Amino acid sequence: MLPGIAHTVRSTAMTHSLYAGVGQREITRTASGRNVRDPLYAKVIVFDDGATRLALITMDVVAIGGICDISDDFLPTLRQRLEEKEIGILPGRVIVNASHTHPPGRIVCDEDELVARVVAAVCDAVGSLIPVTVGTGSTRAPGLSMNRNLRLADGRLWTIRHTNPSPTEEAIEGLRPNDPEVGILRVNRNDGTPLAILYHFACHLLFGNPQGDITANFAGIASGLIEEVAGREVTAFFLQGCAGDIIDTTFKDLRRWRDIEPLGQRLGLAVLRELPRITAGPGPLRHVTRTVELPRRTDFAPRTRALEAEQRELLASLRFTTLNFESFLPLYLQHRLNPRHPSADAYSYLNAEAEGSDLPRAMDRFTGELVNSYLKNLRTMERLTHLQDDLATIARHEAINREAGGNTASAELHALQIGDFVLLTAPIEILSEVGQNIKKRSPHPHTFVSGFTNGYLHYGPPASDYPSGSYEVTECFLAPEWQAIFETEAAGMLRKLG
Repeated sequence: MLPGIAHTVRSTAMTHSLYAGVGQREITRTASGRNVRDPLYAKVIVFDDGATRLALITMDVVAIGGICDISDDFLPTLRQRLEEKEIGILPGRVIVNASHTHPPGRIVCDEDELVARVVAAVCDAVGSLIPVTVGTGSTRAPGLSMNRNLRLADGRLWTIRHTNPSPTEEAIEGLRPNDPEVGILRVNRNDGTPLAILYHFACHLLFGNPQGDITANFAGIASGLIEEVAGREVTAFFLQGCAGDIIDTTFKDLRRWRDIEPLGQRLGLAVLRELPRITAGPGPLRHVTRTVELPRRTDFAPRTRALEAEQRELLASLRFTTLNFESFLPLYLQHRLNPRHPSADAYSYLNAEAEGSDLPRAMDRFTGELVNSYLKNLRTMERLTHLQDDLATIARHEAINREAGGNTASAELHALQIGDFVLLTAPIEILSEVGQNIKKRSPHPHTFVSGFTNGYLHYGPPASDYPSGSYEVTECFLAPEWQAIFETEAAGMLRKLG
């Protein structure tokens, strides 16, 4: 057993006969001129119990529409093409989850080709349906992920990102919640060998490596390890969870080389260590889907005015700056290295005092004030970079909401039960607290929540975070009332599964 990783054993209850088939296609953009560290895939598993046939698709992309490589037309086009194939999968039973791996530019093939490859993978899965048994497992991967929102002493939240500096250590009071649970669905052939391993984990797949290579990030490494160890006839599926505010713990560690290999190995090993503990058996296939209307934000103008007022105040505070960086740095080091005698040896101070002179101490007080003033200006600059990013984001989201031409955004939700494994999906970058609320309220003990599925409505933060100023709140175009509506609808769908 790996040190520090706790395990829980799950099994399924006998209900219906179940069939499953898998398929996959590589979807990497090969003409990009960039090195491919590891290939990107669209993977498909089709489940069929004789009454319901359903396709669960995972893709190594940022989102299913909305931003980056995939347009909003992708999902309806895919569903239409699958319906034309007459393979028995209704459009409302096509569920597509994005891994949210972040690209250095476009990383997947052109969209027409992308649709064709995903359709081919679904057809392969339908054509390879075999009887299966299923079992559910759960483990934890502590130390791999963390919440990127820092609670500050003044009540605000500060989001760890590469687009702005981190706050001072003195300002930090704590972290927001994280959920390191890894949910696992084992799908076995009748001979007991695994056909597919689905594993669910929440973490942004950001910043693959400094070279800007195309990569499925550490989830791709984890899937490769699982398939290598479990056998070449196994397909590993990564399901992204509620990763809206979750990053890997090494994301902004600039004191060592960025290496996603150990992250993927730790996640893959956590899954592999749990697999032998999972008992597979017959299990039910149940599916509930619903489209809900979530309210859009209308507070763009007052938020912009408040940020612009803060910006003007900060800019005014930069007046009367004596030092430049070249004069600041040696003075700063002198005061930090020897605060009692920053500008000379101790005996020089003693000699001046013996002669009745306060000149060294007075000069130190003067230069110390200049150093503190410059440090304050540096913090002001850091805050101004933050404000610039926030103002641009608010303007972009105001334009998105204006172009939408309505007061609500449609969100397609799915609740899926396969044996004891229960998955709730939404087209939102759900923050960890919201996902954990749904898990706690679920009547099913092994419930997992996936954002980034069947669309993209940007961030979904808890209503209580809206006054905090976090990046996810700034980037969100849903009104705070969205949370109560979403959690209520999710609870009802989970109850309806039975």
